[in-house]
Amino acid sequence: MNVVARRLVGALLACALAPSAWAGIYSCTTADGRRLTSDRPIAECLAQEQKIHRSDGSVRERLPPSLSPEQAAALELKRREEAVARAAQADAMRYDRNLLARYPNKTVHDKARQAALDDQSKAQALSERRLADLAKERKGLDEEAEFYKGKALPPKLRRLVDANDAARDAQLVAIANQTEEKARVNRRYDVELARLKKLWGGAPVGSLGPAPSASEWEAPAGATGAKPAAKPEAAGASAAATPGPASR
Repeated sequence: MNVVARRLVGALLACALAPSAWAGIYSCTTADGRRLTSDRPIAECLAQEQKIHRSDGSVRERLPPSLSPEQAAALELKRREEAVARAAQADAMRYDRNLLARYPNKTVHDKARQAALDDQSKAQALSERRLADLAKERKGLDEEAEFYKGKALPPKLRRLVDANDAARDAQLVAIANQTEEKARVNRRYDVELARLKKLWGGAPVGSLGPAPSASEWEAPAGATGAKPAAKPEAAGASAAATPGPASR
């Protein structure tokens, strides 16, 4: 509360001690919609109109806002910032307590990290095996295409080559995504571990700043997944786009 506000509150409270001048019940509605009542001027309603009620509840008098619009706006902004800070502090304390409950020591945290990485490693191993199978399949297709060198590939062979290319690209994208997910998992556990080390060392919960957000372990700006490698051209592929005499 600024100096002007404190002086106004002091003056109002001083007047409240004179029953003949200020006797009554004060009421107001705060900026966030709460209705307050008191037997003296209400400090939380300096920026709002206050009503003075008689004993029968009727309004005897109205006190105008004690702050200028600029002062009232500044006071409201300060209150909101304080509310945001309190919420962030409560969130940080809750996050730290949950983190300590889940990972009481580094061994438990390391096991959790490895379990998360194992899931991605298994998926990546499946994609790599599928990619190896596709490479063998493509070798057989290329050998068959050698018979049509300089000619258009038969439609069935062309379809098989295209399907192999599409499947290969899909597996390369999957492997790139799995690799990035493993990196993301590691970044997340690194952020947790840095905070946990301080908590294990005795730092009070909620004392380490705001709880981390997912943006701290997402991919760095500008990072992208690997693009599929250039596709190998099957023998006769260049001729496939231009039908030969036999296909006209």
